[in-house]
Amino acid sequence: MEPVAAFLHYLEFEKRYSPHTLEAYRSDLMQFQDFLEAEEGLVRETAFSEADATLVRAWLMKLMESGISARSVNRKITALKAFYKFSVHNGKLNYNPMLKVVSPKIPKRLPEYVEASKLDQLLDHVEFGDDHDGVLAKLVLELFYGTGMRRAELIGLKLSDWEAGPQQLRVTGKRNKQRIVPVFPNLAELLQQYMKHRNLLETQSDSLLLRADGTELYPEWVYRLVKRHLSLVSTQKKRSPHVLRHSFATEMLNNGADLNAIKEVLGHANLSATQVYTHNSFEKLRSTYTKAHPRGTRKD
Repeated sequence: MEPVAAFLHYLEFEKRYSPHTLEAYRSDLMQFQDFLEAEEGLVRETAFSEADATLVRAWLMKLMESGISARSVNRKITALKAFYKFSVHNGKLNYNPMLKVVSPKIPKRLPEYVEASKLDQLLDHVEFGDDHDGVLAKLVLELFYGTGMRRAELIGLKLSDWEAGPQQLRVTGKRNKQRIVPVFPNLAELLQQYMKHRNLLETQSDSLLLRADGTELYPEWVYRLVKRHLSLVSTQKKRSPHVLRHSFATEMLNNGADLNAIKEVLGHANLSATQVYTHNSFEKLRSTYTKAHPRGTRKD
């Protein structure tokens, strides 16, 4: 098995990377291989083994001169570093040029979020309706803001993931890692209301969230729903599901939740990914997860 194929096989079956990530890594490696062949005259079959740090830097410089951002260039560097490290370790290649390549610095981008007061206005005062579509729309928004889950995680929820007794959801995140997320009473009631509608559908799908016609949710549908509703209360440029995830984490911190607890609920692999939310000043840590979230203790 040639080096790139062996590397992608390793990522898919041992590291359990998502199809989206696999395609990104494959694309980055093929772009570098094309550069080595077309502009440096290297033979395609041996291009990776003949490339040195100078050629890597030349490719990266060309990318940046073409207008590609430092963040995107860093992603390609990450792909190359992982590929060469794996290939040298497994004897596919003899030399790792990435040991002499330094990633460009990029400015830290603070996560955008919507203030709790605006989300309360949306979730408590906008009329969604009591039919299937209305309950589903509100449930999607409440799930994002009440649990901090990602869009793919929400779409991937199964019927068996919702446990009404202990009021918790089993969420399958990146690399198929599962975590248990507590559900506060108001959200649990909304889930129960939604289930009454879902139980009337004629469907064989095991997905938890279905539209009124029995079809499953898909990424663009979820994005449009969130953007449309956030537009009612927010004028900021970004109005995506991830903004609600950021809003969840920010408000949890502001209300005293422990950073490590938020890390577990968000499904972050490292605490450093969670620490980005500390850009806001927050009160002294003082409460548990269920007490921290602004909608966790509300009484209607």
